[in-house]
Amino acid sequence: MKRAPLFREHGVRTGDGLLVALSAVLVVFLFAPLLGLFARLSFRDFMVGLDDPLVWPALRLSLFTTSTSLLITVLFGTPLAFRLARAEGRLARALEIAIELPIVIPPAVAGVALLLTFGRRGLLAPLLYPTGFSLTFTSAAVVMAEVFVSAPFFVRAASSAFRAVDPNLLLVARTLGVSPLRTFSGIALPLAARGVIAGAALAWARSLAEFGATLMFAGNYPGRTQTLPLAIYTALESDMRVAQSLSLVLLLVAALLLFGARVGLRVWRGASGQGES
Repeated sequence: MKRAPLFREHGVRTGDGLLVALSAVLVVFLFAPLLGLFARLSFRDFMVGLDDPLVWPALRLSLFTTSTSLLITVLFGTPLAFRLARAEGRLARALEIAIELPIVIPPAVAGVALLLTFGRRGLLAPLLYPTGFSLTFTSAAVVMAEVFVSAPFFVRAASSAFRAVDPNLLLVARTLGVSPLRTFSGIALPLAARGVIAGAALAWARSLAEFGATLMFAGNYPGRTQTLPLAIYTALESDMRVAQSLSLVLLLVAALLLFGARVGLRVWRGASGQGES
């Protein structure tokens, strides 16, 4: 069954004008600042802003670190999400809550926590840095900060997708002698792929926008730890035009990411025969 247009089924034609008005207020509020980025910057000023030496090193570093953090998150987060989805009991729920804590704590708190744990004098410093070397204020620290703040979003979305998989299918596979790894990769993962892809896109977008934890744990060094959000923060102190140009670049990259994720989901649904009727 095809979905009816949003405002035709639930809007004015059914007398729900108040609901439409309330929805419209929030839509305008969310879109107005985004439109303002374009309206207050001419194309010429945008191109001039892109010539600033802050732009391209920050863009390259952001793309590299967010891609790396996404690979790490998906590699380790997918099995974790599957186990959480299949586990029962208070311990599993407590673990799930603990994993989701970085979603709600302020980014600055996340940065301080990372610094006190993985810093030169942190909790794990004697184990990690016996020679005195530290990952703090390096590109690796940027990746660690991005994984810390984005992985919970992926695990949450992926575990919800795995919970939607019929457990009887997995049980039948196991009774037929299929190994746990084969059951996971050949049955559970393909059936939960839509949610896993959506979670990966959300995690990547969160990594791309990460600011506070990166600043606290990795610093703001051009070419080494200065990602796009940090470059915007730096540009605000000297040239608003550069800050606007960087903001537009970040907005366009995020939009392309979300659009690519939606296209990927549509392609997957078409290939698996799950298209809407």
